[in-house]
Amino acid sequence: MLPRTDQPNPLWASDPARYWAGIDAAVRDAGLDAPVLALDVDALAHNSADLVARANGVPIRIASKSVRVRHVIDELSRRRGFGGVLAYDLAEAIWLATTSGIDDVLVGYPTTRRSAIAALAGDDEAASRVTVLVDSVDQLDLIDSVCTPGRRAPIRVAIDVDASYRLLRGRLHIGVRRSPVHSRRDATALARIIVRRTGFRLVGVMSYEAQVAGMADAAGSAPRNRAVGLMQRRSMAELRRRRDRVIAELRSLADLEVVNAGGTGSIEDTAADPSITDIAAGSGLFGGHLFDGYSRFRPAPALAFGLDVVRRPAAGIVTCAGGGWIASGPPGADRLPKPVWPQGLSYLKAEAAGEVQTPLRGPPADRLRVGDRVWFRHTKSGEVCERADAVALIERDDGGNPRVRDVVPTYRGEGKCFL
Repeated sequence: MLPRTDQPNPLWASDPARYWAGIDAAVRDAGLDAPVLALDVDALAHNSADLVARANGVPIRIASKSVRVRHVIDELSRRRGFGGVLAYDLAEAIWLATTSGIDDVLVGYPTTRRSAIAALAGDDEAASRVTVLVDSVDQLDLIDSVCTPGRRAPIRVAIDVDASYRLLRGRLHIGVRRSPVHSRRDATALARIIVRRTGFRLVGVMSYEAQVAGMADAAGSAPRNRAVGLMQRRSMAELRRRRDRVIAELRSLADLEVVNAGGTGSIEDTAADPSITDIAAGSGLFGGHLFDGYSRFRPAPALAFGLDVVRRPAAGIVTCAGGGWIASGPPGADRLPKPVWPQGLSYLKAEAAGEVQTPLRGPPADRLRVGDRVWFRHTKSGEVCERADAVALIERDDGGNPRVRDVVPTYRGEGKCFL
């Protein structure tokens, strides 16, 4: 099991230079080459406990796209306060349900992968554990085209209800563009089709309030932050009213087992909605620097990656091998990995983080030698795990000295590439 940490002022906050130096020493003592991922299990335990506390009794559904390390998913899924997995791909969901034995896997996005649909339809165990997401009849038709209803067990289905904030009669859309199902009328119309249709069983609803969960409220100027906070409060109030009506209507049509919502950035607000059965969260487990701009919580920097210095092209500049592990989303500085140790390094504006090399400048550069290591925090958790085969698990001995407890594979290390 993961350790629990109750340190009031943990090392990553009180003495970050010592914290990162310890991580570096542990990985070097283990003889691990760069690029290398290191996961501090104390920091992970801190973050998982924080998510559970913020959820106030509502189970946390692990968002696997933000983890992509099966060892971590398996271990967390057995901890109190966690329940089920939110997968990002159907083939991945089947793998987790059958290989790891996770008995409640909700796919967070619609699928058109025919091979995975056929695999689900042909595996009674997977079919009983995996729920697919739909937002239109077209997706039902595609499933039927792969395997006709009479030749399969019923497919468990959840409806994706759009959680965006719409103003001015829909002319102003705040949030992500996901599902076309927005109103109670939209959801009810689709639900009635599903419950009447042979080969499907409506068991759940999902809604993701990205304008709250994925938008920092302490990352800019004071006026900007106040505006974001006001929008988020009003958006959640509108969503709770609308979602309550949707769920009440759908419960009159089907026995809903799952009503999933939220994300790491909106846990407290989502937990206050009585219609919710579980809250999705994943990025907060590894604690990417994207969350440095949130006012209500601050996860520990549990996961980081180290790159080697391979040359020194000029005074005050060093170059690392690799580094262009850019997060998805609108291009910007907040999508770049953040160099954190040695402290004081920054990107060259003309190059930033490169595909095969990353130059950095700053006072520590003249002290770094070829072969020394620079540590970075990622922006988004799952995407960085697609870049490495394994993660070194860091634990501390009785004297507080970090060491590598184990090295576990990422999805990539297990030969899996879903998206």
